[in-house]
Amino acid sequence: MKAEKQVLGSLEKCYAVTEFEYDGARHLVVAAEKENPCYVFDLEGNKVDTLWEGPGGVMTLLQYPIGDEPILMATQKFYSPNNSAEAKIVYYTRENGKWVCHVLCDLPFVHRFGIVERGGVHYLVACTLKSAHAFKNDWTCPGRIWVAKLPENIKDYNENNQLELTALTSGLYKNHGFVKCYESDYSFVMVGTENGVYQVVPPASEDGEWTSENILETPTSDMLYFDFDGDGERELLVLSPFHGDTITIYKKKDGKFVSVYEHEKKLKFIHAIWGTEIDGTPYAFVGNREEDRDLIAIHFDKASGKYVYDTLDQGAGSANCMYFKDGDAHKLFAANRETDEIAVYTLTL
Repeated sequence: MKAEKQVLGSLEKCYAVTEFEYDGARHLVVAAEKENPCYVFDLEGNKVDTLWEGPGGVMTLLQYPIGDEPILMATQKFYSPNNSAEAKIVYYTRENGKWVCHVLCDLPFVHRFGIVERGGVHYLVACTLKSAHAFKNDWTCPGRIWVAKLPENIKDYNENNQLELTALTSGLYKNHGFVKCYESDYSFVMVGTENGVYQVVPPASEDGEWTSENILETPTSDMLYFDFDGDGERELLVLSPFHGDTITIYKKKDGKFVSVYEHEKKLKFIHAIWGTEIDGTPYAFVGNREEDRDLIAIHFDKASGKYVYDTLDQGAGSANCMYFKDGDAHKLFAANRETDEIAVYTLTL
């Protein structure tokens, strides 16, 4: 795989990315880790909107999936692990031509969140990196996985009437990783922590029980859960430890996950991650933020029976990336935080 890079613009400490559809068109959205704006681009790379000027601290962006009104959800005021006690989940609606911020819930140290669906019911899953701290780099107070049923109308909630969350799993140190996965009739999430990887599944019925199972004990910064080798069972691709330097792929054998691949190069401060299938082949895109600042694509080569990789870029320092398809073109949207660079990579197989 090769990549042709297009730089769309600059945003200091750009961090979170997503796709947002409104006005009958798809858009690319990027927001910042610090006190900076949130920009919108069309698929051709033109800047078309600014959703807000601040605050920043945006770790997660996603489009609200219920209803026809375009609503964008985000974390705000998570400025760093040492400055996120005022973090919250918010949502933006467009009113009289302007994007207006509403608070869904205050949730100190919230880092990632997502929406899953089962049996026609949508649920919020939110993860807090920690619960409190007394000094810089204090990790003595573990985080949690929080859940809540979502309403048909999210606008029922605001700063004075916030969504109530329930703690599902506690005692999770460095609760950082989050990826949404799909079964045939429902979605679930995988959560990466110092305690390992947890599989979090919503209830089969509204009055049923959530499950949260630790399926891998390896300290995990982020992960993908994908059938990379095409044998019908998912593998775990894990970045470890927290903000670490190692990519490992685990395969289940005799009921336990065992390592079948470790990337040959240590990638310091590994962070960006995205998984997708392109022309029938699953790919993992991974980027790191220090030293060479590689952006790579990993896939399983069936001819050789081995995992292989291609280097797509070096020096940029991606915090997050996201695959999208534009017509017949395969593209990767990246927030290159270490160079303040907003970029789109056009991929050639």
